[in-house]
Amino acid sequence: MPKYIWLLVIAMAINVTGASFLWPLNTIYMHNELGKSLAFAGVILMFNQGAAIVGNLIGGILFDKFSAYKTILFGTFLALSAAIILSFNHSIVPYSVLLIVIGLGSGVTGPVMFAMAGSVWPQGGRRAFNAIYVAQNLGVALGATIGGYVASISFDYIFIANASLFAVFFCMVLFTFKGMDQERNRQMHTSVIEQSKKIQNKSSFIALIILSSGFFVTWLAYSQWQSTIASHTQDIGIPLEQYSTLWAINGFLIVLMQPLVKWVTEKVTSIKAHIYIGNFILILSFVIAMVAEQFTMFAVAMVILTIGEILVWPAIPTLANELAPEGRAGFYQGFVNSVAAAGRMVGPVVGGLIVDVYHIQLLFFVLLFLLFIPFATTKLFDRGVRPEKELAQAK
Repeated sequence: MPKYIWLLVIAMAINVTGASFLWPLNTIYMHNELGKSLAFAGVILMFNQGAAIVGNLIGGILFDKFSAYKTILFGTFLALSAAIILSFNHSIVPYSVLLIVIGLGSGVTGPVMFAMAGSVWPQGGRRAFNAIYVAQNLGVALGATIGGYVASISFDYIFIANASLFAVFFCMVLFTFKGMDQERNRQMHTSVIEQSKKIQNKSSFIALIILSSGFFVTWLAYSQWQSTIASHTQDIGIPLEQYSTLWAINGFLIVLMQPLVKWVTEKVTSIKAHIYIGNFILILSFVIAMVAEQFTMFAVAMVILTIGEILVWPAIPTLANELAPEGRAGFYQGFVNSVAAAGRMVGPVVGGLIVDVYHIQLLFFVLLFLLFIPFATTKLFDRGVRPEKELAQAK
């Protein structure tokens, strides 16, 4: 791989490791340490994800119009500043506000990192993006593993570790990324806003909406592992470091199981089948989590969840890319990413309200019911889609 791809990979791993000290523990900290309800924690996480969506839009515009280097530097500085303040003051009001600022800064930085990977190594194709994806999950695994043990000593150290790694990432960007502006190919990427001109192929866009509605449901359910299920593990006496180990399992498995995923996808070539199989596996993981009372059972549920995740998550963007008319791939991918973020926004709020008003078992039954929706949306989304050639002939 080119030098700049390696720099992006290392930087992404450092950045995500720092972030992963914090995000798996947000709900636990607000609920157990600060005494706030799960619904309140869900609302703060909703604002965090909403800020990340705004950051995505800002990052895309700045990347296209100005400088990739300065855009990453701006997003990183924003997140670092909030993390430093958070390490000194993490009572509920500053915690809530600064978590939103961190979401905004990270939202600016993340998409630009992916865009730069494709821009500085256009001939690399999917290999460039896969390298960043693997680095992300390595960071999740390392951060979650270390973070759980650090938090079990004191949550104060979590905030310090988070700010320290953000500082390392900022320095790396400052001193090594500047040359990427000369390497980038500005013709490769356009912002979602620039892509969102009048929709010509309405059947393809309707299909995208149907497909994405199922994707929204899966993310709504998945986000419970970071919010209500996280708090539930604490309520039944599972140590904090063991909960963080669940995310370490998730991150390491995503990296280690890539050869197996490649073998499966070569044997089963239908992308729809990948979603059917993956979604069934996701349902199985929630069934196990519903009856789990010990760490071992939650670990089994997480392993199963991860297998389902690595089948479903790449399949949706792939189908969106197939649906996209010529020159509209950026808009379609941006739409899918926004839907995933919306699921992460709404999920903790909905889950927190159900658990606060009723109980965790009802939430599991609701999630199991909802997870049957993606089977229908995947089956129906492409009915009536008119190919581009047919549209061209009709004009």
